[in-house]
Amino acid sequence: MKIAALADVKAHLSAYLAQCETEGPVVITRNGKAVAVLLAPYDDDDLERLVLGRSVRFRALLNRSRQSIKEGKGLSEAAFWKAVRRRTEKREASDKRGRGDGSI
Repeated sequence: MKIAALADVKAHLSAYLAQCETEGPVVITRNGKAVAVLLAPYDDDDLERLVLGRSVRFRALLNRSRQSIKEGKGLSEAAFWKAVRRRTEKREASDKRGRGDGSI
């Protein structure tokens, strides 16, 4: 992992992008303090994990879900998938009615 000053990264961004793709993250500093990390995701799934991992709303949702499970309010796996199927069927029926052509 490399550490680089913000001014240098701004001046040589393309080079730092290439470097983070091959050598790993680059910690960007301003006045000697870390302010950002430049990294290249491996694929779309990696990018999604990175974004969701930093999302305040997503972390709050996970915390609420964990609390519900602790309180015994969670669904079994079978009940979860049953609810997903019901919701999907309801959505498909609504879409079908919205078009009015009988197609799916």
